Amino acid sequence: MNIGFIGLGIMGKPMAGHLIADGHTAWLYSRSGVAQELLDAGGKACASPADVAKSADVIFTMVPDTPDVEKVLFGKGGVAEGLAPGKLVVDMSSIAPLETKQFAARINELQCDYLDAPVSGGEVGARNAALTIMCGGSEAAFNRAKPLFDLMGKNITLVGGNGDGQTCKVANQIIVALTIEAVGEALLFASKAGADPAKVRQALMGGFANSRILEVHGERMVKRSFNPGFRIELHQKDLNLALSGARALGVSLPNTATAQELFNSCVAHGGAAWDHSAMVRALEMMANHQIAGEIPTC
Repeated sequence: MNIGFIGLGIMGKPMAGHLIADGHTAWLYSRSGVAQELLDAGGKACASPADVAKSADVIFTMVPDTPDVEKVLFGKGGVAEGLAPGKLVVDMSSIAPLETKQFAARINELQCDYLDAPVSGGEVGARNAALTIMCGGSEAAFNRAKPLFDLMGKNITLVGGNGDGQTCKVANQIIVALTIEAVGEALLFASKAGADPAKVRQALMGGFANSRILEVHGERMVKRSFNPGFRIELHQKDLNLALSGARALGVSLPNTATAQELFNSCVAHGGAAWDHSAMVRALEMMANHQIAGEIPTC
């Protein structure tokens, strides 16, 4: 199949690599250029998103934020300029649900299908083809894309219509942020009380408090490994979507707001590009105590 992939960053690069490895012809575009390893594997670099859309039958986008998706799809040299009836556009970015519905309607007007299919699992999930993929769109479009999703993920669900995949992703990011905060508080408490945080984490992993966040990000907190991963600034963007959506719906999300303030504190101390597990550093600064190692100075 002729596949297009636009956005080849931390997540997009390995995702595109899985499609190429399965034998699909991949037409690629990235603002920073296409990685040589993808070209060596058989990927074909394009000069613009429009060129990708002209060559591919299914076009994936994986870019940071709502304005980026709009520009890639509808800006000068965008995907819309290269579409022909019957093609499928799949946005795997994490963006605003309302705008997603608008983007889908505009693509449908060109007699093409649209799926929103944001992912969870981070860089590790992308590299291991183990992403969770949350889809919004028609069942026919989903069934068409499903064999390709299977090359990138393991838990793949059609949640509902266009926009519902993005709503599901926002819900996911609320849970992840609040769980990071809970794990950070727990390990900070244990460390301040004099217990070995690594052994506390190991003990908790055998009980009801166990979670993927405790397993992966708890280890990051203990080992002080905060290279992304998933950058704090991107999680901030997702929580902004949650909080703005909550205002529109008349829903209170008090702990989501608290998690966002902790991310804001990290960014104020130069941590926009830290892994989101580094939220714990905001807690540590307030406690004047670090879970492991020296007391933070920033």
